[in-house]
Parts: sequence; structure tokens; C-alpha cells
Amino acid sequence: MKTVLLCGGFGTRIRDVADDIPKPLIKVGQMPILWHLMSYYASFGYSEFVLCLGYKSETIIDFFRSQSGVVESLGEQPELASIYKFSGLIDGVKCDVTMADTGLEAMTGARLRKVESLVGDETFMLSYGDGLSDVNIEQLVAHHKSGRKLLTVTGVRPPSRFGELQVDDKNNVTGFNEKPQASGGRISGGFFVCEPGVFKYLENREDLVFEKEPIQSIVRDQQMDMYAHDEFWQCMDTYRDWELLNQMFKSGKAPWVR
Repeated sequence: MKTVLLCGGFGTRIRDVADDIPKPLIKVGQMPILWHLMSYYASFGYSEFVLCLGYKSETIIDFFRSQSGVVESLGEQPELASIYKFSGLIDGVKCDVTMADTGLEAMTGARLRKVESLVGDETFMLSYGDGLSDVNIEQLVAHHKSGRKLLTVTGVRPPSRFGELQVDDKNNVTGFNEKPQASGGRISGGFFVCEPGVFKYLENREDLVFEKEPIQSIVRDQQMDMYAHDEFWQCMDTYRDWELLNQMFKSGKAPWVR
């Protein structure tokens, strides 16, 4: 099963960390967050990837050229300016990585639509190249198969940005939790599992956001399921997020490291 990773955005909210490389190449420890994410999938045996590139795509290709393996050009296809393939090791696991330039301005839905031919007519996984989790990929895939829906999303409760106070009826503080898990509804954590039927919901336009019309239509057709994940999940949208992930990694207790 292939895993499609969305790696083409501009990353404007995290430019204070690095403004000369795409966000998936920003390092957590000594390696890019993209490498950590791919290593995590590969640890479950899912070692075929399709990367949807855009902003500074050449720097991601150059990163793989620096790794233990071979990068070859596969030319181009309609709507794909260039296609490269890396075959080599990621954290000691043999991986095949197809990198497709899906355009500078394309939104998430447009990027996904453009790589349909690279994914093929089979179940595939999809996620963002800037988020990490300890979601059990085997259980996620099993849940998707049992649900028989076109799309399964991992539903998470992200940590709150603020400390949570517990008080009695006289406003005496009875408890304080520095970084509680959000107590409201779940949000999409990425880590999707998709059937190829998802592609029929993707209109041919550059401004198509996967999380808007396509997913809304899939929901209306009752073809979307959720896999509930209550443990670690963290995106990397801001300097604070980057700092938190690096602190976890340096502690030797990063939840995503297997």
C-alpha cells in the first residue's frame, strides 16, 4: 500500500524557523520532519511513498540525493512538471519514494488529483508532511477495511495551548494541568486511509482544497469514517510546535520513534 504525503505548501507560519527550505525539511533533531514521518510509516512495513511537491521542490529532491540510495528522473506527465524516484534506505528500511512536482500554487485537493496515476487503482494512505503521531498504523488500516468506507480519517484531540484550572464553587483552585488534552470535539489529524473512489470527488482546478468540498461531499454520501486516536499527535505549524517536537526528541522519549 502506498502512502501519499502532501509536501507542497509554503509554510508561511513557520518562516521564523527556516525561510529557505520547505516545511517538511525543517529538522527535528538531526533529520527533517519528513524523514521522521516516513520512518514511522516504514516501521509498520509501509515503505512506498508518493510525495506531492510544490514550494522549493528541488530541495526535497536534493535531500534524497544525499541519502543512501539512488535518485532517477522519470521525466514528466501531464500536470506534473517533473517526477523523480528514490530507491534506498530510510532509517535502515528499504523504501521507494516517488516525488512529483504538483505545482507551486496547487492546493491539497489539486495535488492529490494530479498523482492519481502514480497511486493506481488501490487503497492508499494520505497525510501531511508536517505532523507526527504515535497512531498505530496497523490498527488504523484494519479499522478502515472493516468500515468499508471510501475514506477514514484519524480523529485526535490536540493538547491545549493553555493551562487548565480546576476550581470549586468558591473559586478556590483545586487542580492545575499545564498542558491538558483538549476536552472538546476531535479534529482531523491527517493519517487518512483512502479508497481510489476518493479521486472521483476531486474536480480539475488548482484551488481545490481537499478538506473542503471533496471531504464535505464524501461526508454527505456517508462514505467517511473516523479512527479515534487519544494518544500523541502534534503538527508543526509554528516555532512553538517545532520547539516542542525537538524537546521531545532530545529527551529520548519521542512517542513517534519506534
